[in-house]
Amino acid sequence: MHEIIKRITGILAVTIVLFLLWMLAYLLTSLVYAANHLHLNEFARQMINSFLGFMMFGFGMYFIRKIPWVEDQQNKYLVPMIQAMKMMAEGNFKIDLSYYRKEMNGRNDHPFSKIVESIAHMADKLGAMEEMRQEFISNVSHEIQSPLTSISGFANALKNDNIARQEREHYLQIIETESIRLAKLSENLLKLTSLESDHLTLEQKDYRLDHQLRRIILANEPQWAEKDIMMDVSLDHMIIYADEELMDQVWINLIYNSIKFTSESGTITVNALKKGEDQLIVTIKDTGIGMDQETVMHMFERFYKADPSRNRNGGGSGLGLSIVKKIVDLHQGEIHVESELGRGTAISVTLNQKA
Repeated sequence: MHEIIKRITGILAVTIVLFLLWMLAYLLTSLVYAANHLHLNEFARQMINSFLGFMMFGFGMYFIRKIPWVEDQQNKYLVPMIQAMKMMAEGNFKIDLSYYRKEMNGRNDHPFSKIVESIAHMADKLGAMEEMRQEFISNVSHEIQSPLTSISGFANALKNDNIARQEREHYLQIIETESIRLAKLSENLLKLTSLESDHLTLEQKDYRLDHQLRRIILANEPQWAEKDIMMDVSLDHMIIYADEELMDQVWINLIYNSIKFTSESGTITVNALKKGEDQLIVTIKDTGIGMDQETVMHMFERFYKADPSRNRNGGGSGLGLSIVKKIVDLHQGEIHVESELGRGTAISVTLNQKA
């Protein structure tokens, strides 16, 4: 209501000023006509009076703006805002407009209040994005630098003709492993970029989810059989409407992680069941090393690893679970994690049977 009254008052004020200036223009032109004995028709007089009135209004506003007090009040807010935008253009997003917010006394009706708030909000958002970009570049550089250092070091060692054959083969194996790691990192980065693209189109279709899970479990048999892990599998007959290729990535990553972090002779349970008429729940539970709550909170972040030393023995790049989360989100699903150190981890994925 206050805003409406203010707008009405503003419109009335402008109308009154225009009316007064038009009357002044009428009086001035009348004096000019009388002094020069001019006789114009009514239409011409009205046009001249109106034009002169608007001209006087424009000049009046111009001279009002040039009054030192008015100009100082404008510069008081405009100059800092212009400076803030220049700083953002140069990549500095740490701007402080709190003083000018205080000067406005929290008034939402101040002419510049919304502009100041918008600039401050934009600076905060751009600053957060810049921090994410810098962190992403730092993480990618770290992930690339480590295998490159290994490859370079062992390739240089192979130049020595006096090393034993067994040692040479060991060095070659390390070079191959690190090369595969680099290729996998590049592949996952491209996958994440593709998933986050606005132009990504899901190739969804109806297919048997239980068949997909069983196929992936069997494909990983060499890994879980080598560790003598017991696979407890219970899959309902389920048809899902989804992008089968992308969902392959979800189950491959989750099952691979369960195998990776489950000790020998452990157990991995894979259950798939229907919930209601249109929801499906897939749960992958293991008896592995588990995670603390801090790790659970950050496990889907890019490059996050629970090991602060970023040990490379696990062979991961910290992108697999980020890809899982993104694919599940694209399918409008949910992912829930329960874990306890030394007690294992259970990850449940809830999906709509028909998207």
